[in-house]
Amino acid sequence: MLMLQNAKWIAAANTADASPLFRKSFTLDQVPASAVLSACCLGYGVITVNGQPVTDDVLTTGLTKFDASVLYNTYDVAALLRPGENVIGVMLGNGWYNDIAEVWDYEKAPWRHHPKMILSLEMEWPDLTKREIRSDPTWTTCDGPAVYNHVRCGERFDARLVQKGFDCPGFDDSAWKNAFICRSPGGVLKPTEMPPIRVLDTLPMKEIAPGLYDCGQNLSGWAKIRVKGQPGQKISIRYDELVDPDGKLHGHVNSLNRSHELLHCDEYICAGGGWEEWEPHFCYHGFRYALVEGAPADFEIVTRLVHTDLKSLGSFSCSDETLNRIHAASRWSTLTNYHSVPTDCPHREQNGWTGDALLSSEQALMNFDMVEAYRKWMADFRDVQRPSGQLPGVVPTGGWGFNWGSGPAWDSAFILIPLYVWRYRKDARLLEENWDAMERYMRYFDSMAMDYIADFGLGDWCPPETTVMCPSALTDTAYYYVDACAMAEAARVLDKDPAHYRALAGNIRRAFREKFVKNGLPQPEGQTAIACALYQGLLNEDEKPAAAARLAQLVEENGFHIDCGILGNKYIYRSLSDAGYGEVLYKMITNPTCPSYAYWLAQGMTTLCENWEMTNSLNHHMFSEVDLWFYRYLAGIQTDGEVLTIAPLFLEELDWVKAPHRNISVSWNRETVTVTVPEPAVLVLDGEKLLLEPGTSTFSRSGVSPLPSRRGLASHVKL
Repeated sequence: MLMLQNAKWIAAANTADASPLFRKSFTLDQVPASAVLSACCLGYGVITVNGQPVTDDVLTTGLTKFDASVLYNTYDVAALLRPGENVIGVMLGNGWYNDIAEVWDYEKAPWRHHPKMILSLEMEWPDLTKREIRSDPTWTTCDGPAVYNHVRCGERFDARLVQKGFDCPGFDDSAWKNAFICRSPGGVLKPTEMPPIRVLDTLPMKEIAPGLYDCGQNLSGWAKIRVKGQPGQKISIRYDELVDPDGKLHGHVNSLNRSHELLHCDEYICAGGGWEEWEPHFCYHGFRYALVEGAPADFEIVTRLVHTDLKSLGSFSCSDETLNRIHAASRWSTLTNYHSVPTDCPHREQNGWTGDALLSSEQALMNFDMVEAYRKWMADFRDVQRPSGQLPGVVPTGGWGFNWGSGPAWDSAFILIPLYVWRYRKDARLLEENWDAMERYMRYFDSMAMDYIADFGLGDWCPPETTVMCPSALTDTAYYYVDACAMAEAARVLDKDPAHYRALAGNIRRAFREKFVKNGLPQPEGQTAIACALYQGLLNEDEKPAAAARLAQLVEENGFHIDCGILGNKYIYRSLSDAGYGEVLYKMITNPTCPSYAYWLAQGMTTLCENWEMTNSLNHHMFSEVDLWFYRYLAGIQTDGEVLTIAPLFLEELDWVKAPHRNISVSWNRETVTVTVPEPAVLVLDGEKLLLEPGTSTFSRSGVSPLPSRRGLASHVKL
């Protein structure tokens, strides 16, 4: 807040649907030694200094509950300043702050208001002289060329209204009006600490039919065009992730009933007079295909890949190309569904569904540096949590999702993701910052349970169409138990007393077993029920072998098909792998018929789907637990325990596996296993546990004797 304490929130007098422009001219005798620009633009903003962008960030400001927290960004702009006249220019858009579509209650959000901004430029010279340029009524403003913009739906840009040079010295703004001081959004200004959204790549588009283009990958972003048209010529770009056999856009991404002008469509109105280049500023789309209408002969188009710039930490490859493609699809689905929050899909809702993100969080932590992104999202949970502890199913929310769409399997994101960050990255900040709110949620959970049995959630969402869904009381109560265990573990990490949560977990476990377990198997029997009881630790040790055998049998009896929704899909990989049924999982995953991942690939998918039958979204990440299986079992990298463990699962169908993760690396083939670890680790090989020293070690798969490696012989001790 200190960076903006002297600035005022300002807005244009009458913005309608337009994107207001703002400018501030000031004079410098000499360039300062330092110049720091801090700004928050609501909903989105593009900021320039002397006509040059201050950043390569896009779609800022990030989504929050704007009447609780508002994020600002800080940029070093010293290199953009010059002696004489200087100009700061800003163009604002609606973003999530002024959602004009009637869906998910964002149009009713208590914060909703017209676009606005707050900005401060703090300069300092070598003699310690300081000067500040801040947002106030001396700024001038007028309507901008983005005459319609909506984050989910699209942007209409009239290039005839572009005010060339408005953000440069020498521009005549005498016809512009002064900005006015407006009310703040209500939230506390906080610095942005998570990675920004950026344009991460530019992909070519192939014309596969007249005006129909394919970029070859389902993704999030937009099209960028270069065009030479007549003044007033309108070019429309409609987006979709699927094309019907007759060559038409499928249209299912537009199935929600919205009142708006555009449906995943951008429109560009040419200024004329030569080549023009344009891409939208205030929206993004989920798509693979683009249908262009109204384009002149001189027309070029490319795809811009846009998402939060998450640093890659790991990768996986093996001799089976189907598994490699599933891994790629999991990564694409995760990345293209992160836009300041983890969304469900980039083309329809773009909502931060909590259950989706929980189910994909462990593979995300293996693939990407998620810590600051999750830290920001957990702060959003605190902002939306009700005094009772209740949480909505989407975070942030404009008010929707508290009484439908939430529940234990979704809400548990607030308990388990901070714990996963601790386990995988040994970073306790999320536990520390959220402990009080996590306890508040657990008290709410207690209030919703009856005799330690919970039943108020969605359950095993999106199972195959022929499946009888596992009772939600079974999966809800299992999450109640796991959350209590997680709170006990978190208490130990934070040097708090875990006794209460240990006792609670014991009571829940007894209640679960009394209600759902008969003769060592959960009832009613099914893949999700058995996998849940195994995965969540609700069966006794002597019951686990028979339960896992029955689970494997159910998969085999179902033609090696999975019979689970998103919850069972999370549980089944570890449940079967820990019991030695990796081959069953491999057959299930690579089964060429529906339901399976290989079936999706056979239909041309490049991302994971929302349901097995592919009747809804084709870019969801909630089925991505399979990618954790690649890392944790096929490569054997287990970073979430007290000791780093490497325990590869050798499948007959695979000739080799390679998987680096941070400074850990595992590769194996039919003869050898090579492991690089940064710290003492345990290697599980041929049923034996070996203690590895830091460095690179190579072992024969036919025995435990170390072979020569680049760093010499591995030191190891049998445990």
